[in-house]
Amino acid sequence: MEALGKDVVGLTVSAPVPVPLKGEGCAEEEVGVVEAKGERGGGAKGTLRSEGSGEVAVEGLRTQVSPYQALPTSSKIVRNLAEAQPVMVFKNEEERKKAVSKVIKDYAALLKQRTATHMGYPYNLAFEYGDLDCLLKYCINNLGDPWIESNYGVHSRQFELGVLNWFAQLWEVDQKEYWGYITNCGTEGNLHGILVGRENLPDGILYSSEESHYSVFKAASMYRMDYRKVSSLATGEMDCEHLKTLLEENKDKPAIVNVNIGTTVKGAIDDLDRVIEILYDVGYTEERFYIHCDGALFGMMIPFIKEAPFVTFKKPIGSVSVSGHKFMGCPTPCGLVITRSKYIDALSDDIEYLNSRDATIMGSRNGHAAIYMWYTLTMKGYEGFTEDVKKCLKNAHYLHSLLFSKGIRTMLNERSSTVVFEKPNCGEFIRKWQLACQADIAHVVVMPNITKEKIDQFVGELMESRARA
Repeated sequence: MEALGKDVVGLTVSAPVPVPLKGEGCAEEEVGVVEAKGERGGGAKGTLRSEGSGEVAVEGLRTQVSPYQALPTSSKIVRNLAEAQPVMVFKNEEERKKAVSKVIKDYAALLKQRTATHMGYPYNLAFEYGDLDCLLKYCINNLGDPWIESNYGVHSRQFELGVLNWFAQLWEVDQKEYWGYITNCGTEGNLHGILVGRENLPDGILYSSEESHYSVFKAASMYRMDYRKVSSLATGEMDCEHLKTLLEENKDKPAIVNVNIGTTVKGAIDDLDRVIEILYDVGYTEERFYIHCDGALFGMMIPFIKEAPFVTFKKPIGSVSVSGHKFMGCPTPCGLVITRSKYIDALSDDIEYLNSRDATIMGSRNGHAAIYMWYTLTMKGYEGFTEDVKKCLKNAHYLHSLLFSKGIRTMLNERSSTVVFEKPNCGEFIRKWQLACQADIAHVVVMPNITKEKIDQFVGELMESRARA
């Protein structure tokens, strides 16, 4: 996008790629071969070989990757750990107000403390919406189609359309050629994008990598869709050669492909250009495939990174979704999805009760979220987002290097702020820092609210917990 030409961040900080630690299933001298993305995003192989310094020389790879794999875990999810806050009953009104006030103040203190030690989930907790507090006394509901006012007049459609137009410009689609709305979360964006694909290609097969967000396969289950899980590389990126094999096996059926713009656990970016190339190579025409891009987190970051793979409707994609409460930072979960206008008629109905059109997943929609997103886009601008991206990438590399220097196996994908490392063995530490864990790995998603000082504290406490184990 030319408007962003000079407002993007170059990834100039590099960090070493660690070798496996001794005594954990891989000898120190072992050489591993990892499938990874090459210069053109193909399936090139790169060799990881141990050097005397304990670092790894990487040939033909642009991705930093640890050559160890996560192992299965037999632990079970423990339920019912949360405690209920009882609804209190009082005969005296003064006692009621006093008790409720104390509960709220104690809860606010807890939120402050939990926010200070949050590292594991992709939420930007550095935001300030004090100017909008005056709106909280209104029930702002954007029910129905964003472009068609309903009879309910307490809405924020003008802000919603402003946000949608901003993203339409970012993703290079003309205002007359797109349709979209502000969702309640990234999952709703995926549910809607995949539903649009299913409604336009009713007998299509859904293809998505095994490291996709769980909402993608939830959509397949909800919509009773036939689907295929595509293998992933060590980086977490979709294995495009396996995708090609699956497409060739089922080329009599249309293809609905979910492309991850940043996977949930490893922050890997699927190669959109290679996916499109494979669809053409196998013999699919644009009328027989639909691509949904799940950009929940990184869809809002990569436009501001030099040489990053760009998501644009100038390519034959069908829809893109992002989250608003992640990189942007909003006090309520939210997001948005944009698709092409020509696709939306397949699931649109006029609703007399609303005096509007129904084409969304949800009926009532959070009108405050539209204002939060509009406010952030306006106050930050391209320059503000560029600085946030730069800070996140630099701090991610700082964390990656610091963990590596402490002898902790770690991985950081190129153009990512998700730092993956071996799962801590202290449950108390995991809970305090709210780490997201899968099998034997954990990750920290470096957001604008994570500073070097917080990283130093985190790593210091991590090393202390390891020493006690």
